Amino acid sequence: MTALPRALPLLGHAPWFALKPLDFLTSLAGHGDLVRIRLGPLRAYVVCHPTLVHQLLLADRTFDKGGPFYDKLREIAGNGVGTCPASAHRRQRRLVQPAFHRDRMPGHTQVMAEEVAALTAPWQNGQTLHVPDAMHRLSTAVVVRCLFDPSTDTSGIPALQSSIDAIVDGITRRMTWPMPLLHRLPTPGNRRYQRARLHVRHLTNALISGLRSTGADHDNLMSLLMAPDADGVFLSDTEVHDQVVTFLLAGVQSIAITLSWAWYLIGTHPDIRTRLHDEVDAVLGGRPAQLTDLDSLDLTGRIVTETLRLYPPDSLLLTRTTATDTELGGHPLPAGTTLVFSPYQLHRRPDAYPAPDRFAPERWNAVDKPAPGTFVPFGAGPRKCIADTFVQTQATLALATVAARWQLRPIPGQPLRPVGQAVRAPHKLSMMLNQRSSTSDREVDV
Repeated sequence: MTALPRALPLLGHAPWFALKPLDFLTSLAGHGDLVRIRLGPLRAYVVCHPTLVHQLLLADRTFDKGGPFYDKLREIAGNGVGTCPASAHRRQRRLVQPAFHRDRMPGHTQVMAEEVAALTAPWQNGQTLHVPDAMHRLSTAVVVRCLFDPSTDTSGIPALQSSIDAIVDGITRRMTWPMPLLHRLPTPGNRRYQRARLHVRHLTNALISGLRSTGADHDNLMSLLMAPDADGVFLSDTEVHDQVVTFLLAGVQSIAITLSWAWYLIGTHPDIRTRLHDEVDAVLGGRPAQLTDLDSLDLTGRIVTETLRLYPPDSLLLTRTTATDTELGGHPLPAGTTLVFSPYQLHRRPDAYPAPDRFAPERWNAVDKPAPGTFVPFGAGPRKCIADTFVQTQATLALATVAARWQLRPIPGQPLRPVGQAVRAPHKLSMMLNQRSSTSDREVDV
């Protein structure tokens, strides 16, 4: 166990973390497998070795969900299946699991196809597209319609999208500078965060009330959440609300971030872009992708997986708290210890991924699975994200459907890297739209 040097009085390592969080995180493995850091008043151990991270994720009752990330997320999502303590998790997961059964996927896929059509309908050849905004509109509409009702009015999507962005920004700031006094000040960012919290809560409550009042058995996730399980057990109203907010925040961000970075990576690798168009031409012939196409969209799926490796949606810091005195990697840890791991750091280890910064979809061989703890965009073990298949499936089908008709090309002089305090959607990414007039288009980069 190694203490990171250069901690400042009162602030600890917070200035380095706030200024260059990703560089800070990737440097920690050089100090040991378990590294002690201090961010303001918060003292924590960063778990840098994949084997130790895997042990941590498997032992969910010993290393419970807690620490600054989940403490702040609970301000918004309460105790949903993604944030609740281990003592409540198994019951909630059992009640929520049917909402993500594979039998529900065809309906979700139809929603995605409709929303891709709505998104791309006004696109014009040669138009400049702000990619993150477009992908956030798409993912928000898909998640809202799948959650509540395929016929849900999506006119409020821009306001909801803005609120979700403000919430994520607020949580990230509170993690980066875990100093409660700063978060109570009436700054513009804090006021925006509080307004966004209220907006999402009011919207969610209104949609739940509307669905309950109809008494109809809609084909959507919300109806399944409000239905009893095989033993006649229901989620409480509070639990239903917390699940909905959890799915809104996690689903919207995960799909939008993955698609935004995928378009950037495809656009900056013309050889992969050509191969992607070859695949979608052969499989789709210009039509929207369907669930039955998934196995044939091999390269498309690998692009999504490699994007999740390079730019995992929850990449900055995920936290756990020891529920009892324990040890990890031979190091004793008293109860209440905060442990931290970073998917971004784990995914870019050169001992796990040769040339780890290179975009290489071909590295994902269906036979060779990644070593435990080296690929955790959705976590692992009992607390692995319940919607991981939903996110990966929707991202793959959306990517293929758009690529069948459109080519997104980078605009010269626009260098990008992750911005803000986490790997988020590349907010400044704009790309040029080229309509593919036939399935045999082959454009040459100059």
